[in-house]
Amino acid sequence: MTTVARRTFSDRVALDRDGVATQTGVARTTVINWIQQRARFGFPEGFTDDSGREWFWADDIDAFHAAHQAAKLAELTEVDRGGDPNELVTSGEAARILGYSSYRNLPVELTGHPDHVEILSDGRRRRFWYRRTVWAHADARRGRQSTGHAPRTTGPRKPHPYADDPRLQAAADLLAEAAATGHGRRGLGAELARRLGVAERTAQRLLTAAEADQPS
Repeated sequence: MTTVARRTFSDRVALDRDGVATQTGVARTTVINWIQQRARFGFPEGFTDDSGREWFWADDIDAFHAAHQAAKLAELTEVDRGGDPNELVTSGEAARILGYSSYRNLPVELTGHPDHVEILSDGRRRRFWYRRTVWAHADARRGRQSTGHAPRTTGPRKPHPYADDPRLQAAADLLAEAAATGHGRRGLGAELARRLGVAERTAQRLLTAAEADQPS
């Protein structure tokens, strides 16, 4: 069955959640987070059709996203351009480079796409980024074109291992199901592994990548 992303009601275009994600260029999990935290983000109210399907007016989404982007630009900080561009840094150092007071302020563009992930003894994931990756993000948030390097540096940016992985959607859907029922993360790795037919460690990594792809 083909998933409908947009529909016209009385000559006015409406979008479902997938349509909102496509229109704004974000992950579906980000849209879910906007909806769940509507008061915080000012996300527009939706409506349902006769079948109970949820929709949002496309022009409302455009206005929301423009305001959201403008608010993000207004919060830009001074960037520290010092250090080796090829050095891997932790979330705390990445936050310091960007001028943020805490790693919790790191944007989804970074948290969802680390250059390296270390699995700790307790199963938690520690994420790392090259300095050049952090600098590239700083340039991109100002609308500048960037190769991801500091001046007079070279070297390609390492792609995220799960970038464009279609299994991320399954992980995001499972997280959304758990959130809707009030369940925590416990047991989701085993369930996702069963659904996808992959190792539980791989499933946990996919869940972490999908979970991190939300606005701070």
